[in-house]
Amino acid sequence: MKKKLVVLTGAGISAESGIKTFRDSDGLWEGHNVMDVATPEGWHKNPALVLDFYNQRRKQLKEVQPNLGHQILAELENEFDVFIITQNVDDLHERAGSSNVLHLHGELLKVRSTKNVNYILDWHDDLNFGDLDDNQNQLRPHIVWFGEEVPALEEAIALTQTADYFAVIGTSLQVYPAAGLVDFTVRETPIFYIDPKPIKIPNLRNPLDVIPEVASEGMKILKKKLIGLI
Repeated sequence: MKKKLVVLTGAGISAESGIKTFRDSDGLWEGHNVMDVATPEGWHKNPALVLDFYNQRRKQLKEVQPNLGHQILAELENEFDVFIITQNVDDLHERAGSSNVLHLHGELLKVRSTKNVNYILDWHDDLNFGDLDDNQNQLRPHIVWFGEEVPALEEAIALTQTADYFAVIGTSLQVYPAAGLVDFTVRETPIFYIDPKPIKIPNLRNPLDVIPEVASEGMKILKKKLIGLI
């Protein structure tokens, strides 16, 4: 029986592939205020801006590739049952070969109905006004915006509770509820934390191994540590 490795990834792992994170640039995401492009209020205020923003992100995604951090996570499936919980909306984990990826904050390459949250389509090109669901409702990006519920959270908690090892890679641990997942690990579960600027995790009950590196370098170290535990 393989041990179960559950991994929470954030913007830091995708940043090395060239995808920018707004938390590194004063609340701006690709030159836009996050509140204008990643909130329901922004959508209602200026849906044309929001549609264009995510169309540009979709185009950008086609131009980047998974990096070594993504690739090592996929390789670890040879030794572990790996389940990735990601805050990222890109598909770089899947393109690197990871089999089990749960997207907490939605997916850039999907859209959904503005009226029916369960009406979800794969979508790789531009999304425009007039792109409708079967009931003639406008489609929107399948992104969990600030202020919206996180539908995948319960599944993420359940996965976290079954982890033999839990790793946190490239996340500021400041975006909730994702940041609270570490609190659902079993007390004895070792936690590995990869980030070049790691923060102190309050009230942590678990054994903690901090690896203060960017994701790709940190994953090289983590792989050696994990294989040494088999």
